Amino acid sequence: MPRNQFQRMVFAFITVVITVHAYVFYSIYVVNGDSLRQAVGTTSVLAAVRTIGGIYMFGRVMPVWSVVLVEFCFAYFIECVYGSPLSFRLACKNFDPKTTHPVLFETAIICATVGLMVPAMSLIATFLYYPYNNGFQIHVALVQWLRLMCFNFPFAFFTQLFFIQSFVRTVFKLIFARDIKK
Repeated sequence: MPRNQFQRMVFAFITVVITVHAYVFYSIYVVNGDSLRQAVGTTSVLAAVRTIGGIYMFGRVMPVWSVVLVEFCFAYFIECVYGSPLSFRLACKNFDPKTTHPVLFETAIICATVGLMVPAMSLIATFLYYPYNNGFQIHVALVQWLRLMCFNFPFAFFTQLFFIQSFVRTVFKLIFARDIKK
Protein backbone atom coordinates (compact mmCIF):
# COMPACT_ATOMS: atom_id res chain seq x y z
CA MET A 1 0.00 0.00 0.00
CA PRO A 2 2.62 2.66 0.91
CA ARG A 3 4.62 3.52 -2.19
CA ASN A 4 7.53 5.58 -0.85
CA GLN A 5 9.49 6.09 2.36
CA PHE A 6 7.35 9.00 3.57
CA GLN A 7 4.16 6.98 3.10
CA ARG A 8 5.74 4.02 4.92
CA MET A 9 6.60 6.29 7.85
CA VAL A 10 3.03 7.68 7.94
CA PHE A 11 1.56 4.17 7.70
CA ALA A 12 3.80 3.01 10.56
CA PHE A 13 2.93 6.12 12.59
CA ILE A 14 -0.82 5.53 12.29
CA THR A 15 -0.40 1.84 13.08
CA VAL A 16 1.76 2.46 16.14
CA VAL A 17 -0.47 5.22 17.53
CA ILE A 18 -3.48 2.89 17.49
CA THR A 19 -1.56 -0.21 18.56
CA VAL A 20 0.22 1.39 21.53
CA HIS A 21 -3.01 2.74 22.95
CA ALA A 22 -4.64 -0.68 22.52
CA TYR A 23 -1.72 -2.43 24.22
CA VAL A 24 -1.52 -0.03 27.14
CA PHE A 25 -5.25 -0.48 27.72
CA TYR A 26 -4.90 -4.27 27.32
CA SER A 27 -1.90 -4.43 29.67
CA ILE A 28 -3.52 -2.30 32.35
CA TYR A 29 -6.97 -3.86 32.31
CA VAL A 30 -6.55 -7.44 31.11
CA VAL A 31 -3.02 -8.53 31.98
CA ASN A 32 -2.48 -6.57 35.21
CA GLY A 33 -5.99 -5.47 36.19
CA ASP A 34 -6.57 -8.02 38.95
CA SER A 35 -3.20 -7.44 40.60
CA LEU A 36 -3.70 -3.65 40.48
CA ARG A 37 -7.15 -3.92 42.08
CA GLN A 38 -5.93 -6.34 44.75
CA ALA A 39 -2.86 -4.24 45.59
CA VAL A 40 -4.99 -1.17 46.27
CA GLY A 41 -8.16 -2.91 47.42
CA THR A 42 -10.56 -1.36 44.91
CA THR A 43 -13.15 -2.88 42.62
CA SER A 44 -12.14 -0.79 39.62
CA VAL A 45 -8.89 -0.87 37.67
CA LEU A 46 -9.22 2.83 36.90
CA ALA A 47 -9.63 3.61 40.61
CA ALA A 48 -6.54 1.51 41.36
CA VAL A 49 -4.48 3.42 38.77
CA ARG A 50 -5.70 6.73 40.22
CA THR A 51 -4.89 5.61 43.77
CA ILE A 52 -1.41 4.47 42.80
CA GLY A 53 -0.88 7.63 40.79
CA GLY A 54 -0.07 5.97 37.48
CA ILE A 55 1.63 2.86 36.14
CA TYR A 56 4.84 1.26 37.38
CA MET A 57 7.63 1.76 34.81
CA PHE A 58 11.42 2.19 35.09
CA GLY A 59 11.23 1.23 38.77
CA ARG A 60 8.77 4.00 39.72
CA VAL A 61 5.19 5.08 39.20
CA MET A 62 4.64 7.21 36.10
CA PRO A 63 1.53 8.87 34.62
CA VAL A 64 -0.32 6.84 32.00
CA TRP A 65 0.38 9.41 29.25
CA SER A 66 4.14 9.02 29.79
CA VAL A 67 3.83 5.23 29.60
CA VAL A 68 2.04 5.62 26.25
CA LEU A 69 4.73 8.04 25.03
CA VAL A 70 7.63 5.76 26.02
CA GLU A 71 6.03 2.71 24.43
CA PHE A 72 5.19 4.72 21.31
CA CYS A 73 8.81 5.78 20.85
CA PHE A 74 10.11 2.23 21.17
CA ALA A 75 7.38 0.73 18.99
CA TYR A 76 7.69 3.33 16.23
CA PHE A 77 11.47 2.95 16.07
CA ILE A 78 11.31 -0.85 15.98
CA GLU A 79 8.45 -0.85 13.45
CA CYS A 80 10.34 1.44 11.06
CA VAL A 81 13.76 -0.16 11.42
CA TYR A 82 12.94 -3.81 11.99
CA GLY A 83 9.25 -4.75 11.75
CA SER A 84 8.08 -3.33 8.42
CA PRO A 85 11.17 -4.05 6.30
CA LEU A 86 11.63 -7.59 7.57
CA SER A 87 7.95 -8.51 7.44
CA PHE A 88 7.75 -7.43 3.80
CA ARG A 89 10.83 -9.53 2.96
CA LEU A 90 9.42 -12.54 4.81
CA ALA A 91 6.11 -12.23 2.96
CA CYS A 92 7.99 -11.95 -0.36
CA LYS A 93 9.91 -15.16 0.40
CA ASN A 94 6.64 -17.10 0.48
CA PHE A 95 4.45 -15.12 -1.92
CA ASP A 96 5.04 -13.20 -5.12
CA PRO A 97 3.42 -9.76 -4.65
CA LYS A 98 2.72 -9.52 -8.39
CA THR A 99 0.76 -12.77 -8.67
CA THR A 100 -0.65 -13.19 -5.14
CA HIS A 101 -4.06 -11.74 -4.34
CA PRO A 102 -3.52 -8.46 -2.40
CA VAL A 103 -5.58 -9.61 0.59
CA LEU A 104 -3.48 -12.74 0.98
CA PHE A 105 -0.24 -10.81 0.59
CA GLU A 106 -1.33 -8.16 3.15
CA THR A 107 -2.32 -10.96 5.53
CA ALA A 108 1.15 -12.50 5.15
CA ILE A 109 2.75 -9.14 5.94
CA ILE A 110 0.53 -8.65 9.00
CA CYS A 111 1.32 -12.15 10.30
CA ALA A 112 5.04 -11.63 9.77
CA THR A 113 4.91 -8.24 11.50
CA VAL A 114 3.13 -9.73 14.51
CA GLY A 115 5.65 -12.58 14.61
CA LEU A 116 8.53 -10.09 14.67
CA MET A 117 7.11 -7.29 16.79
CA VAL A 118 5.57 -9.31 19.64
CA PRO A 119 8.87 -10.84 20.84
CA ALA A 120 10.73 -7.54 20.37
CA MET A 121 8.18 -5.35 22.15
CA SER A 122 7.58 -7.97 24.85
CA LEU A 123 11.32 -7.98 25.56
CA ILE A 124 11.35 -4.19 25.81
CA ALA A 125 8.26 -4.27 28.05
CA THR A 126 9.98 -6.85 30.25
CA PHE A 127 12.71 -4.34 31.03
CA LEU A 128 10.39 -1.32 31.21
CA TYR A 129 8.05 -2.94 33.75
CA TYR A 130 10.53 -5.17 35.59
CA PRO A 131 10.22 -4.88 39.40
CA TYR A 132 13.69 -3.39 39.93
CA ASN A 133 13.00 -2.65 43.60
CA ASN A 134 13.42 -6.42 44.20
CA GLY A 135 16.79 -6.52 42.40
CA PHE A 136 17.40 -7.86 38.90
CA GLN A 137 17.50 -11.59 38.17
CA ILE A 138 17.87 -12.84 34.60
CA HIS A 139 15.69 -15.92 35.07
CA VAL A 140 12.84 -13.74 36.36
CA ALA A 141 13.23 -11.47 33.33
CA LEU A 142 13.15 -14.46 30.94
CA VAL A 143 10.01 -15.84 32.58
CA GLN A 144 8.41 -12.40 32.43
CA TRP A 145 9.31 -12.10 28.73
CA LEU A 146 7.78 -15.51 27.91
CA ARG A 147 4.68 -14.62 29.95
CA LEU A 148 4.26 -11.34 28.08
CA MET A 149 4.67 -13.05 24.71
CA CYS A 150 1.98 -15.58 25.64
CA PHE A 151 -0.40 -12.77 26.60
CA ASN A 152 0.48 -10.45 23.72
CA PHE A 153 0.65 -12.79 20.74
CA PRO A 154 -3.04 -13.77 20.52
CA PHE A 155 -4.12 -10.18 21.20
CA ALA A 156 -1.72 -8.82 18.58
CA PHE A 157 -2.62 -11.40 15.98
CA PHE A 158 -6.37 -10.94 16.13
CA THR A 159 -6.46 -7.18 16.63
CA GLN A 160 -3.94 -6.50 13.87
CA LEU A 161 -5.49 -8.93 11.42
CA PHE A 162 -9.14 -8.08 11.92
CA PHE A 163 -9.33 -4.54 13.30
CA ILE A 164 -6.26 -2.33 13.43
CA GLN A 165 -4.79 -2.91 9.97
CA SER A 166 -8.20 -2.59 8.30
CA PHE A 167 -8.73 0.74 10.02
CA VAL A 168 -5.18 1.92 9.27
CA ARG A 169 -5.55 1.08 5.57
CA THR A 170 -8.83 3.01 5.45
CA VAL A 171 -7.28 6.08 7.11
CA PHE A 172 -4.21 5.79 4.90
CA LYS A 173 -6.39 5.71 1.78
CA LEU A 174 -8.18 8.85 2.95
CA ILE A 175 -4.92 10.70 3.59
CA PHE A 176 -3.21 9.66 0.36
CA ALA A 177 -6.27 9.42 -1.93
CA ARG A 178 -4.64 11.50 -4.66
CA ASP A 179 -1.39 9.51 -4.69
CA ILE A 180 -3.23 6.19 -4.68
CA LYS A 181 -5.34 7.18 -7.72
CA LYS A 182 -2.16 7.93 -9.69
